[in-house]
Amino acid sequence: MSHPVTARSVALDALNRIDDGAYANLVLPGLLEHSPLDRRDRAFATELVYGSTRMRRACDFLIDRLVDRPLDPDVRNILRLGAYQVAFLRTPPHASVSATVDLAPARARGFVNAVLRRLVREPAPRWPDPPTRLSYPDWVVRRLAADLGGPVAEAALEQMNVSPEVTERADGYIQDEASQQVAAYVGAAAAERVADVCAAPGGKATAMASAGAALVVAADRSPARSSVVAANATRLGLANVAVVVADATHAPVRPGSLDRVLVDAPCSGLGVLRRRPDARWRIQPDDVERLAALQRDLLDGAAALVRPGGMLVYSVCTLTLDETEGIDRWLGSAHPELVAQPPPGAPWEPLGRGARLLPQAAGTDGMYVIGLHRPAPD
Repeated sequence: MSHPVTARSVALDALNRIDDGAYANLVLPGLLEHSPLDRRDRAFATELVYGSTRMRRACDFLIDRLVDRPLDPDVRNILRLGAYQVAFLRTPPHASVSATVDLAPARARGFVNAVLRRLVREPAPRWPDPPTRLSYPDWVVRRLAADLGGPVAEAALEQMNVSPEVTERADGYIQDEASQQVAAYVGAAAAERVADVCAAPGGKATAMASAGAALVVAADRSPARSSVVAANATRLGLANVAVVVADATHAPVRPGSLDRVLVDAPCSGLGVLRRRPDARWRIQPDDVERLAALQRDLLDGAAALVRPGGMLVYSVCTLTLDETEGIDRWLGSAHPELVAQPPPGAPWEPLGRGARLLPQAAGTDGMYVIGLHRPAPD
């Protein structure tokens, strides 16, 4: 007999698919779209998926102290949902336990019920270490503590465990305030030709087009991701966005032909872990240097596109020094012809010649940006 579709059943389906490799921000919207859930239940399902994914390590600690057997993946995800509701959402125990137990297969229902009821009765013991309490991989906590300083890193990690508020632009596009500020910093103006060479899903490209740029070339190497950019531009009625499928290290644009070029580069994403909850479990320590190398290649390609008198802007949604201040130092050596521009002001804080926005500074994503001007010949 099939069970009714509920917020919790949709959340469990999403968690199981995430375990199989799906991305939370891609799989959940599709599941919600094909569900009969109303707006309130869709919001609850989203909170369950994002919250229990963010707090997975902490939930597993709470669960594992109460079990003495290996857990099937589906049973573990059911217990994670229950633990998240009890320990972090503070859902009334009766509702959280009974409704979560209903998700379990018959063979495991009694076991799930017993574990969740013990979880309600027995307060959690002292957390064994900060990464477990904060629910991050050890290396992420160590890396950010080394790069930001312990107290600043802990505050950033705490903030990235808080569900983000929805921020909407005047044109209806949903975009975090930090990303909006990066797009504004590029300074696209009327009659200018601009490129966003890593454009998907199109938030910054469409923001610059809306600001009045004559043309925004929105490039992405993935055809599927490029189609998302095109769909967003069409939905917003922006005829001045030209979407191209292209590798930004060899963009099909004439050198020196653009007024402004934005390199919103692929990065480790350690500043947007509240919005991309599964990213903290996917990214690996050696990815940081690999991505920094890619960022350098992208900047080499993009710099050639900027005309004399034009501007190159580099941004990333991460907080590691290798991908922020380290890239700034490399730019100073590899492209001494480019002159740094004044960075954004508060709540952004200076870092090298650019600026960093910490998640706790204004409740936004964590970002880094630097702007570089190519002087016109005398």
